[in-house]
Amino acid sequence: MQRIADPGRERAVGRDNPTVADPNKALNQHLLKLKAQYRRWTHRRDAHPTAAAHPTAAALAFRRDATADIASKTLASQRQISDLIAAIGASSQNAGNPCSHIGSSLNQRCDDYAIWTTEATDSDPLSIRRNLRAGWRGYTYLGQFIDHDLTLNPADRFEPGSAQNAINLRTARFDLDSLYGRGPADQPYLYEKDGRRLQVGRRLTEVGAASRMQDHPRANSHALIGDKRNDENVIVSQLHSVFRHFHNRVAADHPKADFADVQRIVTHHYQWMVLTDFLPRLCDDAVMRSLLPGFGSGGRISDGRAILGVTRDLKAGELPLEFATAAYRMGHSMVRPVYRLNSRMQGSAEERRMNPAIAGRRLIFAASQYARLNGFRAFPDEWAIDWKLYFEVDRTLEAGRIADGIRRVQASYKIDTSLTNPLAFLPEFSESMRSGDLARDTNGQPKPKAFGMPNLAYRNLLRGAQFGMPSGQDVARSLGIEPIADRHLRVGKATVEGLDENRSITEYGDSFRNNAPLWFYVLAEAQHQWSEAARAHKGSKEERDALPSRLGPVGARLVAESFVALMMKDDNSVLHADRNWKPDYARNGRFSMAELVQTSGVV
Repeated sequence: MQRIADPGRERAVGRDNPTVADPNKALNQHLLKLKAQYRRWTHRRDAHPTAAAHPTAAALAFRRDATADIASKTLASQRQISDLIAAIGASSQNAGNPCSHIGSSLNQRCDDYAIWTTEATDSDPLSIRRNLRAGWRGYTYLGQFIDHDLTLNPADRFEPGSAQNAINLRTARFDLDSLYGRGPADQPYLYEKDGRRLQVGRRLTEVGAASRMQDHPRANSHALIGDKRNDENVIVSQLHSVFRHFHNRVAADHPKADFADVQRIVTHHYQWMVLTDFLPRLCDDAVMRSLLPGFGSGGRISDGRAILGVTRDLKAGELPLEFATAAYRMGHSMVRPVYRLNSRMQGSAEERRMNPAIAGRRLIFAASQYARLNGFRAFPDEWAIDWKLYFEVDRTLEAGRIADGIRRVQASYKIDTSLTNPLAFLPEFSESMRSGDLARDTNGQPKPKAFGMPNLAYRNLLRGAQFGMPSGQDVARSLGIEPIADRHLRVGKATVEGLDENRSITEYGDSFRNNAPLWFYVLAEAQHQWSEAARAHKGSKEERDALPSRLGPVGARLVAESFVALMMKDDNSVLHADRNWKPDYARNGRFSMAELVQTSGVV
């Protein structure tokens, strides 16, 4: 899933955040209820929590070790989650700030017109350099789109037995079933009458100016698509539409092909892009070559082989739990608080008066409909996305393009151990009002539902405990990788300031000694790798901040190998196509998201 941090980065959770309820009370209730479930796991080593996500050797070893002292292990997990939620927000110096943002350069308040903030402007050289080469905003949501293609558990609860009874309603293959649903024979309402093309919705505009983007067909504002989650925010919603346009372009170019043939062409292009564009942005090329011998040689993705380790014994369509519940959730750290959809959105007169630097951008989540990019609704027609701001279609993300201002390619946050503030208030778990807005607490933040858990970091950590995940150090050892020393597992932003300011996770609780939760470990590992490069770099502070951020050895192996294994064990994937197969829509030998967007005709 993937980015870039600036001095105004926020934290999502913590005891120092007055807008987030103390997690300990709810945590006690949930984890004590899980004790019986852990006991059942230890007596049934062959039990798999989901149909498509299975424990690997490291996870099974953790459960065997827990047999003798299940109660203490459960309580240790309880303390661990409480400590880490506190740790992620413990460095906040703005406890009195209504949104408890981290850093003096970001002072944000959520109001009716939502975005009063001094986040860096579109032409701020410092902000741009801090975010260079770490990612593009579009890839953050491409990662989310890919996740929705692989897994779906609609009963997403934290109750005893819920993990064991969970099922995966996706195929756990890169087959775009979140786009195609169950196909035209079973879900004809997703398709045109010819059964080959996908239906499109209303035309969108860029503040009235013509755009090629189209919304989904909707019924009572609900999107008629293969997976409702692809409408959960405006960005992933329109990204789904890009893939629909790409499918329809392929169908138009192959008028004699039936639906199955068009689907195969589309999915092979999609899989090629995932292997050659998306994954290399997260992982070092050496990781890709170690998994796919011959990767990149002669313009091919492999020599026909895949070298698998942790996934070797999994069956087709099975995913490691370490991937599903921890490693692939690293994309959450890439999310920014605000986004520009198109360069014509200038904001209201009041926005421009209060803070012209932010006018025209919108919070990823907020209480006000006008302010937020929350999904599951018919969003304004004028919010068509200009994908040139999200992928390098006709311009690059570099310091020399600072003069592009609001037209520059937007950057993401780096992979590190901090989350942006709106992720503490997931709309799905916040109280709604008849107006469509979310109810607000005394600080103007979305109000959680009774017994709801809207804090994403909290959910990720609790999910790891519920599924009995081993520590990051244990997983590293199981992969033959030397674990990172506790002193290098730091909490905070991957910036030059953070090199000295960030503190070790063990300073927030003894339960973390050589025992970091896997999700946190994956984030901290990427941050440590970046920190080592930044310390060794002899350039200016701005140049050091602009160094790229990628997954470390454990995270990269879990993510890349899981992807490769799913494709290698799927006889219909691009890895089993003719060795000379190349994308029909490549440009200069390359087919990335930029080429997919261009081919789809939406730019």
